[in-house]
Amino acid sequence: MSPRSVALVLLAGLFAGTATAQDAATFVLLGPWDVRVAVAGTTTRTVQIAPPVMLSVVAQKYASVPVFNPKAGGWVKGAQLIGVKAQETTSPNLLDAASFALRAGPEADALLLTPGVDYEIDPSWGTFGRLAEGHIQPDQAVFATYRHAQMRLDSVVLDASGSIVVRQGEPRAAAPAAPVIRPGERNLGNIYLPGFIAKLEPEHLFPVLEQAYPERAMQKTPVVTRLVGRLERGETLRILAWGDSVTDAAYVTDQSTQRWQEQFVARLRQRFPKATIELLTQAWGGRNTGSYLAEPAGSPHNYKETVLAMKPDVVISEFVNDASLRPDQVEERYSKLLADFKGIGAEWIILTPH
Repeated sequence: MSPRSVALVLLAGLFAGTATAQDAATFVLLGPWDVRVAVAGTTTRTVQIAPPVMLSVVAQKYASVPVFNPKAGGWVKGAQLIGVKAQETTSPNLLDAASFALRAGPEADALLLTPGVDYEIDPSWGTFGRLAEGHIQPDQAVFATYRHAQMRLDSVVLDASGSIVVRQGEPRAAAPAAPVIRPGERNLGNIYLPGFIAKLEPEHLFPVLEQAYPERAMQKTPVVTRLVGRLERGETLRILAWGDSVTDAAYVTDQSTQRWQEQFVARLRQRFPKATIELLTQAWGGRNTGSYLAEPAGSPHNYKETVLAMKPDVVISEFVNDASLRPDQVEERYSKLLADFKGIGAEWIILTPH
């Protein structure tokens, strides 16, 4: 999800409206790439989804290659193959590992380098690095040849004439772009191709099941009522954005305007011009809430000193890296955080952009 999308999700949560109810469509697999789509009381059609394609890359140049680090996360063990690289990281399971070859030159007969001797590669993440005792020198260019897939998101659309059609999305290494739904059309659901798959499975089908957007009319919670009241009265509101690399957003070109928290606060200032809104950011890429709690006093990421001591009125936390926690761990960890935030008089919004 892009920083802009995250900001809009936050706004939608605060200021939700209602929409006209519609009957949900049903998707049923009939074959490897065939899906029967039915809309209650209107029409039924079997559509065919185009299979994913493998892309071939030949002699892709890498000016230098770092030493392979087997202890690092898969996405940072070495150089990232450009074909499977997405914004700040690499997408897993897109590389055809058997197709990978590394040569010392762009020519087809250039020295073929040997895995386990000259370099190592993480086949899932598509990161590779040289071995200290191998033939690759620190400043030596190497050339990679390989095949890889891309992700794709197609939409099944009820067009303005009442026909069911498939619109193919733009393939990408991550966050594939969905097709544009035109005025007068309805998106019945999406088909997600997560890379190279031999056939569609039920888990790739995503009919739109909600009958209205938002799914139900949202009532303002006491937290939202309090926050909106302060903004409408023109009071000062200090917001702390606390998270991992999604919040740090080192991958955007202008952090002062493009990070999700900057866009969210910019929209709040637009909506509540009388209020004074302060924004603080505390973010640590590749870490989770436990990382902050474990940091000693004096650390630039110590939880008590860099989160609680900031005395925010609102904490918006975003930790995709908490996704590995078990339910009981979430209950224990997040109960502690809630108690801590209540202790300093802060409201808490949990943001889950992934």
